[in-house]
Amino acid sequence: MPNKIQTGDKNVIMIGLAIFVLIAIFPFWYNHGKAAPTPEVVYTEKAKAAKECVRDKAYMKSEHMQLLDVWRDTVVRDATRKYINSKGQEFEMSLSNTCLDCHSNKAEFCDRCHNYASVKPYCWDCHIDNPKEKK
Repeated sequence: MPNKIQTGDKNVIMIGLAIFVLIAIFPFWYNHGKAAPTPEVVYTEKAKAAKECVRDKAYMKSEHMQLLDVWRDTVVRDATRKYINSKGQEFEMSLSNTCLDCHSNKAEFCDRCHNYASVKPYCWDCHIDNPKEKK
């Protein structure tokens, strides 16, 4: 004769499963709809006029730090200062002179996204915010 689960045992199992499911889905339910909206980036007039960066917009949005790391290493280790993109355009490998030339509004361009993503880039440990204003 097989062991049959008693009605009282079924109730305990169902209550246990219900509690487990509630605990498992609580974080998703609690955070539903609470995400902050993605910040809007403010472009300078010079950046708007250029219409494109050293790479395409999607790449720069997600991979700009990796590009800057490669630039830093190339400049320091190989003494190479020129970057040629896939379109054959030449740029100086410089955060201060290339990037900040168009994106000089650090608070509205850089800081908004970095604060939203909770990242603290170390660029500003060495680079001044706007080199053209400090000269």
